Amino acid sequence: QVHLVESGGGLVQAGGSLRLSCAASGRTFSNYVMGWFRQAPGKEREFVAAISRSGISIYYADSVKGRFTVSEDNAKNTVFLQMNSLKPEDTAVYYCAASTRAVVSTTRAGYDYWGQGTQVTVSS
Repeated sequence: QVHLVESGGGLVQAGGSLRLSCAASGRTFSNYVMGWFRQAPGKEREFVAAISRSGISIYYADSVKGRFTVSEDNAKNTVFLQMNSLKPEDTAVYYCAASTRAVVSTTRAGYDYWGQGTQVTVSS
């Protein structure tokens, strides 16, 4: 069992930056694949980024490549999502997720634990 808590969301102008954090408690953090998803009003929850257990393999949705960076601090049991050059279409609730599987997944079904989400709003 792992408990995830996101923070760092807020309101930012287009072109600005935000850094989301996801603090994990429970079992050893490095046992999990960690992912970020987002859900805009009226839309399905979509994959944003993920980092493998080793931290070596990182995956991004095409819509955020070159703008978002996922990283982790195993000592602090925290995963981060640095979001730069934000666009109004990035507005959504952002969720952190953890997977016990060995393979990194880009789908909701591939994750076992979810945080409560943090709102990101990008104004034009």
